[in-house]
Amino acid sequence: MLYHLLAPLREVFSPLNLFRYITFRAAAAGAVSLVLTLLLGPVLIRLVRRLQIGQNVREEVPPTHQRKTGTPTMGGVLILAASLTGILLFADLGNRLIQLGAALLIGLGALGIWDDYVKVRKGKARGISKTAKLVVQFGLALAVGAVLYFLPPDPAIRSQTNFLLLKNLVVEFSWLYIPFVMLLVVGFSNAVNLADGLDGLAAGLLVIALASFAALCYVSGHAGLAEYLNILFVRSSGEMTVYCLALVGGALGFLWFNAHPAQVFMGDTGSLPLGGALAFVAVVSRHEFLLFVVGGVFVLEALSVMMQVAWFRSTGGRRLFRMAPLHHHFELKGWAETQVVTRFMILAVLLGLVAMASLKIR
Repeated sequence: MLYHLLAPLREVFSPLNLFRYITFRAAAAGAVSLVLTLLLGPVLIRLVRRLQIGQNVREEVPPTHQRKTGTPTMGGVLILAASLTGILLFADLGNRLIQLGAALLIGLGALGIWDDYVKVRKGKARGISKTAKLVVQFGLALAVGAVLYFLPPDPAIRSQTNFLLLKNLVVEFSWLYIPFVMLLVVGFSNAVNLADGLDGLAAGLLVIALASFAALCYVSGHAGLAEYLNILFVRSSGEMTVYCLALVGGALGFLWFNAHPAQVFMGDTGSLPLGGALAFVAVVSRHEFLLFVVGGVFVLEALSVMMQVAWFRSTGGRRLFRMAPLHHHFELKGWAETQVVTRFMILAVLLGLVAMASLKIR
């Protein structure tokens, strides 16, 4: 909004020329969403407590988590509200990717609110049925994939993406691009949801991953840098830097209240849309394969659950891990909750650096 209002006035007042630059607007969006989260956090926590919207903790989690029962949840509303404000104020709202990304946040956020409402008001610790959740997720992901394929902002590279490490190698998906996008969006939406089991874990990992993709979106949308790094030039993806840093600001501000001991949980209201948004920025920047590196901790969390279930069924009840997702396994091995969170975040930073370094290896 401010981009459209103030950038045209640069001839009248030269400092307004700053609004033409993605780097300035991205930093401003991140700062605004961060400050809004910090200011509104106490208000939301008081409101949620008054409405008695508290977390229902499942019986099978480690015993130390039972004391968290009743902690205010649905804090993802705070992240979404602050982040969308930053996006609306500083992004180019005429950019189709910004429009689609905001719609995805709202759609998955509504699904998360529904799920959290069922958990809290209906007393169902697992929320809505898995089938209902997946139907909505795949429906939203199908819409995103169809728009990107049939109404591409960059038609020349509609269904292409960069490949890891190899110079000038481009993968062409053709019509398979739509199901590929669907799997990424749904997969990472649920992977972040699975990682949201310890104080500060999901929020901290998201800050690192989204900051990494802010850099990847910027270089992909910069013709000179894209040519230098031998990656696809995606003209419209540069604006997604604003989108990413707005989400970083919201998640970072939320971490102030979600750090151990958590005053509020993000719930599915935050984890589902933020996981979907992470996959979305990977798709539109044409770094889908790097998503598995940058979001490697989320991948490990999701894989641990799938491996646990498969092993349990194939061995007649034996467990591969002490408990899944993976963060609970390490808790039961004796790591303190804060140790698990800190060490997983260190691993996430390392994976982000590996992803950045891979750009130059090509």
